[in-house]
Amino acid sequence: MRKKIYETVHVYNGNPGSIIYKYFMILATLVSILPLMTKEDYSLFRHVDGLCIIIFILDFFLRWLTADYKFGTKKISAFLKYPFRIISIIDIAAILALMCSYFGWLEGLVAAEVFAVFRIIRIFRYSKNARMILDILKKSRKPLTAVGGLAFGYIFVSAILIFNIEPESFNTFFDAIYWSTVSLTTVGYGDIYPVTVVGRAVAMISSFFGIAIVALPAGIVTAEYMNSIKKED
Repeated sequence: MRKKIYETVHVYNGNPGSIIYKYFMILATLVSILPLMTKEDYSLFRHVDGLCIIIFILDFFLRWLTADYKFGTKKISAFLKYPFRIISIIDIAAILALMCSYFGWLEGLVAAEVFAVFRIIRIFRYSKNARMILDILKKSRKPLTAVGGLAFGYIFVSAILIFNIEPESFNTFFDAIYWSTVSLTTVGYGDIYPVTVVGRAVAMISSFFGIAIVALPAGIVTAEYMNSIKKED
């Protein structure tokens, strides 16, 4: 019985039951997103949230119930490990987002809006392409982590420099971090900017280095993506 449940909720291999379940969960996820697409507070949305809470909790319970099949082991550790997987944390966050909306928890706080984003992220678990991208990111985690560390380090150093060079233009250190991040990515909103010669020189250097640092993750992911395509072919 549990193996049949596992094949339905975890494995989408052409089995009619698993296909129906997959598209049902996609539909439920899309329906749960509808309240986020309008500022109107319709009473229907409250009923939608309540129904989706039940569906998502049941889905999580069924997946957790068959965690031993998922990990290929009968040990109790499979059930203990399952809730701490990234996708499981996303599922839990999506359920909490719906409960916040339904019961009015965290109302008016930014945290409630952040939780709501997990409703959208949840749908990617049913996309083959999204799973491929996640697999690519997992395989490239070491070089991406190195590049990420380099980027954060450069942002921090640039922020310290500009914050001390132009204290009049940057009221707080967070303003400097924000400017440094925007400059690193070469976005350049223009809401905060240096006005002195030295400050502008730092901005120019930051932009040049930003192009190189931003290009590195794209190259790493592209290379691993091409390797995945070759393996599939």
